[in-house]
Amino acid sequence: AIAVGDDIKIIVMQVRGKQVRLGIKASPTTTVHREEVYQRIQDENRAAAITPSSVVNEAVRYLDKDVAISQKLGNPLKRRARNNG
Repeated sequence: AIAVGDDIKIIVMQVRGKQVRLGIKASPTTTVHREEVYQRIQDENRAAAITPSSVVNEAVRYLDKDVAISQKLGNPLKRRARNNG
């Protein structure tokens, strides 16, 4: 076995010809992935983090309209509370 820090142990489970089967013991809070899976996760996270500026601009325009409408109408919850109270 190979210990990596206090929480991770790598164990040789089986050797068959040129293939070695490894087991990994780690705490439930430790994520363990094969390299190709880890790389795919990283690639997808990078792609998700890149948002086209056109999407951002459209969201800003939508929020600006929403804020303008809210400012014209005032807060309906405050109006309702005043009328009921």
